[in-house]
Amino acid sequence: MEVLVFGGTVEGRQIVEWLEARGTCKVVACTATDYGARLLEGGSHVTVLRGPLSQDDKRHLMESHDFECVVDATHPYATHISQSIAELAQAYGKDVVRVVRDPAQEGTWVSVRDAHEAAAHLSRVPGNILLTTGSKDLATYVEALADYRDRLFIRILPVMAALDHADKLGIPTSHVIAMQGPCSEDLNKALIRQLDISWLVTKQSGASGGFEEKIRAAEDCGIGLVVISRPCEEEGLTFEEALIALEERYGL
Repeated sequence: MEVLVFGGTVEGRQIVEWLEARGTCKVVACTATDYGARLLEGGSHVTVLRGPLSQDDKRHLMESHDFECVVDATHPYATHISQSIAELAQAYGKDVVRVVRDPAQEGTWVSVRDAHEAAAHLSRVPGNILLTTGSKDLATYVEALADYRDRLFIRILPVMAALDHADKLGIPTSHVIAMQGPCSEDLNKALIRQLDISWLVTKQSGASGGFEEKIRAAEDCGIGLVVISRPCEEEGLTFEEALIALEERYGL
């Protein structure tokens, strides 16, 4: 049997590793970045496709394989990708196992809908900022914060595309922390104290995204927390439920 996994997340990598360890199927794993692909390489029954894949690429993939099912373990904020995966699977009569993260309980933080609202709030308050939402929306914060070169510190993946993007936007190299998350509570607290952070910005990414560790670190250090809410409530299975479904429903 063959299984198609769209990943690039902690859950996606763990599902690929779980399937590889069981040895019940061959896996085709798709990830949008070279970095994500490197984390999945090495399995004897795993073929890694580094994307992003065009719609024609995806159709060719479905037509050249007889997948038992499709696993969507993409990021909870990548709703457009999940929608395209669902439409693709439906067109070829394949089931989708959508892996979703348990949302954290609402807490005492500033909740915003997107990066634009987060940047607008930060432009009205003083203090250094630790941005932990990646490099995609960096320009939004740069445009909103006149003093971003002094206030804004960013934690991004250690890949050239992200580093080049930050450099082109004029973010000082001393304000760039290039590392793979999720980070521990202690590491978050160390960065907050070392950089004299007043505000930490994060997405509501769930336990596997290190959200709880950021909350506890911010609370312990007495700083403000800006949380970008999820685009919408998703239907799907938790990581543990997805493993049960793959085993019991598909015999994997």
